[in-house]
Amino acid sequence: MRAVHVRVPASTANLGSGFDALGLALGLYDEVTVEAAASGLDVQVRGEGAGQVPLDEDHLLVRAIRAVDGVPDGLIVRCRNTIPHSRGLGSSAAAVVAGVAAGYALVGKTLDDRALQLAAEFEGHADNAAASMLGGLVLAWGEGEKGQCFRAVRLEPHPDLGAIVFVPATESSTKTTRGLLPAQVPHVDAAFAAGRAALAVHAVTVAPELLLPATEDRLHQGYREPAWPDTIRVVEALRAAGLPATVSGAGPTVFTLVSGDQEVPPGVDLSGFRARRLKIDRDGVQVRPIG
Repeated sequence: MRAVHVRVPASTANLGSGFDALGLALGLYDEVTVEAAASGLDVQVRGEGAGQVPLDEDHLLVRAIRAVDGVPDGLIVRCRNTIPHSRGLGSSAAAVVAGVAAGYALVGKTLDDRALQLAAEFEGHADNAAASMLGGLVLAWGEGEKGQCFRAVRLEPHPDLGAIVFVPATESSTKTTRGLLPAQVPHVDAAFAAGRAALAVHAVTVAPELLLPATEDRLHQGYREPAWPDTIRVVEALRAAGLPATVSGAGPTVFTLVSGDQEVPPGVDLSGFRARRLKIDRDGVQVRPIG
């Protein structure tokens, strides 16, 4: 295949206590066209990240394409991005998944378990990458002595569910916010997290009425509060109003699931955040040939 178009969804991770394990694909998309060329590399970016991301071999999407064996040396890459960068909506995972998917298509291969492995290796965990690749709700884990053999299964979210994200202007660094997490947590908190993560799977797929308790967390959100106190303020305000709000990934975006046309109750202080209603993406990354 000489040229391909790729559409890849954003994602949210953790859903409360499901740290590095639960991911959900969201109906917000980056689109990429990749064309094989005789030689050289030509990258253009529109939308999110334009003027900020590198336009050479260091571009994350290009690196992901190059991770696939047999891709052409010459590439023409055109990106149109709508997923906000550094906001906890899986923009880097989406770029990697788009690159791997494009590389697979260019060499005539269908996405497989190895594709997920390649994508997850860029971040060291598979929750966002698996959600962008598979769509829907994903449960991700690592196997092997060091947990570096990445696996994931896809589950179907309840049909009534949608999402609202609350995006601040402030960017965040996953590396920085991970540095706030302790090396150990109390056993009681670990047990709490295990129960809530399991309940979250049931709530998202079968019983949305349980989402509020299912998305409670003691594992990571509180430790990260110094990095984004306004995010925690909004999470707590929404939860007090009955919405199952969580920090989206590493933050600072706030995420909540809603049923039907459910709205945010009046009086919730959302200052500094822009609300956006999204569908849950159920298809994952989509690839089609061009020409």
